Amino acid sequence: MDKTFFSSNEGKPITCKAAICRKAGEALVIEDIHVDPPQAYEVRIKILCTSLCHTDLTFWKLSFGPISRFPRILGHEAVGVVESIGENVDGFKQGDVVLPVFHPYCEECKDCKSSKTNWCDRYAEDFISNTRRYGMASRFKDSSGEVIHHFLFVSSFSEYTVVDIAHLVKISPEIPVDKAALLSCGVSTGIGAAWKVANVEEGSTIAIFGLGAVGLAVAEGARLRGAAKIIGIDTNSDKFELGKKFGFTDFINPTLCGEKKISEVCYQISYTTSYILRQMELNKRYNNLLIH
Repeated sequence: MDKTFFSSNEGKPITCKAAICRKAGEALVIEDIHVDPPQAYEVRIKILCTSLCHTDLTFWKLSFGPISRFPRILGHEAVGVVESIGENVDGFKQGDVVLPVFHPYCEECKDCKSSKTNWCDRYAEDFISNTRRYGMASRFKDSSGEVIHHFLFVSSFSEYTVVDIAHLVKISPEIPVDKAALLSCGVSTGIGAAWKVANVEEGSTIAIFGLGAVGLAVAEGARLRGAAKIIGIDTNSDKFELGKKFGFTDFINPTLCGEKKISEVCYQISYTTSYILRQMELNKRYNNLLIH
């Protein structure tokens, strides 16, 4: 990174390109925008890589309600590098590679300190504000001076963005950015669903509907937790081969099940597995008896 460029823009607005959504459902437009310097507890980052999540599409189409605001810069899965920091920022410095995340972590409330939940009691209920500690104040303006709204406190469809430290995680610069970006939402959501929410037990059988990024991540979480049987269910059979790399052991294409219900096919797979494992255990015990 060009540190001369970073230092010369520290404390000043930056002009850069961003993909702006002007109206619900309309194509994004690449425009020049102004990005203000970070305030206290904020960091301005240069986006290195960003990806598209289905949540972006949902909010792009949303045309009513308090969280439907335009113009807006979407995007919340990304990796960036710290360009400058505001006051009272600890743990981050210029040049750090960081992962912006939509879910807040204040580090101080009872829930953030708990090993059983990550639903920040201090911040997590607020999905309306543009900036975490400054309400509707925005760090973005277009070339005519019009305010541009933030999205989930990240707004990664911009060359530069400003993020509160409650939404930042420092990561190793050795991780490929195109892989790391998915940790912002898809991978963490999927692995967390298996590891924390479902609390998958060792030796269990689970079924996962949909083999997109989140579904594959759920499988990885289940594999790490020791699931014996991980059944993938998707209408696109082409995903099955890829799914094996993430721990899937069996696959069901609902369009090929005939008159059988998916639940019946899952039960059949689960029952067969249980029977085989039981037979293996009985054989093991029998062989031990012969030895002794």
